[in-house]
Amino acid sequence: MSLAADTREAARARPFVLDALRAGVLNHSAAAAWLADEADLGGDGDADTDAIAAALRRFREDLPAYATAERGASVSMRSGVGVVEGERDAEGDRGAGGLDDADPLLRVGGATVVPEGRETAVLATGDVDARALAAVLRRLAAVDVDVAAAGVAGDALVVVVGRRDGATAVRTVEDALAAVPND
Repeated sequence: MSLAADTREAARARPFVLDALRAGVLNHSAAAAWLADEADLGGDGDADTDAIAAALRRFREDLPAYATAERGASVSMRSGVGVVEGERDAEGDRGAGGLDDADPLLRVGGATVVPEGRETAVLATGDVDARALAAVLRRLAAVDVDVAAAGVAGDALVVVVGRRDGATAVRTVEDALAAVPND
């Protein structure tokens, strides 16, 4: 591959670099030096950072501008949930994990969010999808809120956080859904 193609691949592998390029806020020279080291562009440790910076500038011209859109969703909080391991059998009886949850908020593999526990679930219903979930998770990470479970299906998005982080998580989810990045 050419250095330009390698640079584009390195930027795509690091979504924050791609976002900064699209938003027009990337310092091309600093990013080129960082990518030369981080992505091993140039191979032998003697990368041409000027050529990498030029490749980033050209790549920026081919990208759509960074834009966000508000998602119409209702956000609510449910206290007293927990994440447990175990599955139900085909008749709905308790499985190996001993679950007795008639209407779980989220189930992924053998893990289920049940209405018994010390954590808080934030539920958003409406115009949500995987891109909205990604925006929510990035925002929660930025405010140091640990997420115990998260998922999206249909018109529902769920994140489970510690009890004390519930109010912060609700505000953060609302803010994230007000500005979800577009393609």
